Amino acid sequence: MSWKGWLTFVIALWLIVSVLIPGISGSKGANLANFLIVGIVFLAAGLMSVKEFKLPSWLVVIFGVWLIVSAFVPGITSTRGGAIANGLIFGVLNLILSFFMKKKEEKKEKAS
Repeated sequence: MSWKGWLTFVIALWLIVSVLIPGISGSKGANLANFLIVGIVFLAAGLMSVKEFKLPSWLVVIFGVWLIVSAFVPGITSTRGGAIANGLIFGVLNLILSFFMKKKEEKKEKAS
């Protein structure tokens, strides 16, 4: 597995584990569900990247943007600093990761 796949796994695990850290997620149900669902999606994307599907890069883009947007939705984060920072940091990391995943796909398409 490439470093991109491993990074996807690490981000996924962090998002899932961050639900258990009160200083980050708090007790807001929407916030807990947000990080948990996105973490599970990234875990699935990491598993799919092992088999070289094209879908994971698009999943990473969509959910990376969602993490950034959800950081500014008061109904989700309830203006908790840790949740906002978690969404922004990992949203930006996922957008950077998706850029590298997309570049890899383009190189494979040119080589074919």
